[in-house]
Amino acid sequence: MSQLFSPLALRNLQIANRLVVSPMCQYSARDGLANDWHLVHLGSLALSGAALLIIEATAVEPQGRITPGCLGLWSDAHVAALEPILATIRRYSKTAVAIQLAHAGRKGSSAVPWEGGQQISPAQGGWIASAPSALPQIDGELAPVALDRDGMVRIRDAFVAATRRADRLGIDGIELHAAHGYLIHEFLSPLANQRTDEYGGSLNNRMRFPLEVFDAIRGAFPAHKPVGVKVSATDWVAGGWDLEQTVSFAQELKKRGADWLSASSGGASPKQQIRSGPGYQVPFAETIRRESGLAVMALGLITEPLQAETILTSGQGDMVALARAFLYDPRWGWHAAAELGATVTAPPQYWRAPPYRHKDIFGKITQGGR
Repeated sequence: MSQLFSPLALRNLQIANRLVVSPMCQYSARDGLANDWHLVHLGSLALSGAALLIIEATAVEPQGRITPGCLGLWSDAHVAALEPILATIRRYSKTAVAIQLAHAGRKGSSAVPWEGGQQISPAQGGWIASAPSALPQIDGELAPVALDRDGMVRIRDAFVAATRRADRLGIDGIELHAAHGYLIHEFLSPLANQRTDEYGGSLNNRMRFPLEVFDAIRGAFPAHKPVGVKVSATDWVAGGWDLEQTVSFAQELKKRGADWLSASSGGASPKQQIRSGPGYQVPFAETIRRESGLAVMALGLITEPLQAETILTSGQGDMVALARAFLYDPRWGWHAAAELGATVTAPPQYWRAPPYRHKDIFGKITQGGR
């Protein structure tokens, strides 16, 4: 049996295979509200063959958006906007749906990527970002406001409120975004966190707020539903966050009941020197998995079915998450199942789609008609 297409239990959530659609920002919301684009985008990905789909980074407060187009879950109006999209996915797909909750921190108030992605000033309709320390992401940008304790409590409580809204939506799992230079990662990385209080300095101090947020989310989400965390395993900058510190963070998350860790990297500094290539982040996943005992999602330029299968059979990860590969090939899961001799589920409207040599990828089903 293919490991990629073998089942996995995350608490009470049973997923049919180990293939995950990574959260991918679409920058297409208005005031944080989901719309028809999200229905088309997520609906397509829900038919990809992956057993778990994670909705894009979703801000827990307006100032927590990366761009004005980022998705949000800070009010009941955001629940109402997502409800019909989730209902449609549930009607036609058996894919489990999680959501990534996020706060952009000092990388907030940015233009959408296809408009340059640069910081937007308040005079241009942006906002003042917040961060662990008053250090801009890029020299010359408007500095963020350093969070005081009241601000940290506000953001922690915003994560809790968004968690409860996600549960009301029937979301199957939550992923806390602690990667890519956004707020939770900023607290972890000494490149962004230069506080002198109990939330800065030592590794334990820098982990304190991220762990408080995780504990608050875990406490607000039903015990039978899983909660995971996405991390940057390294900043790719000397003196920054690194794999050794990530392992320590993962070990603390394991103690607190985390159900998975997604091992990404980078994002904290424009000075990063990333050594990219096929599967370039997979060794991070392997080390974290071995040293922490957490289930790990391996990701990073994974594009081929045999590559994904080998990651699992060699013990480098428990799940494989793809992003751009699914945008390029929205039926990647079908094609992987065909190559690996496995099966996936699909709606009956598509049962006659596979070529004859792969006619059984949906199982032994009736393909009649006139």
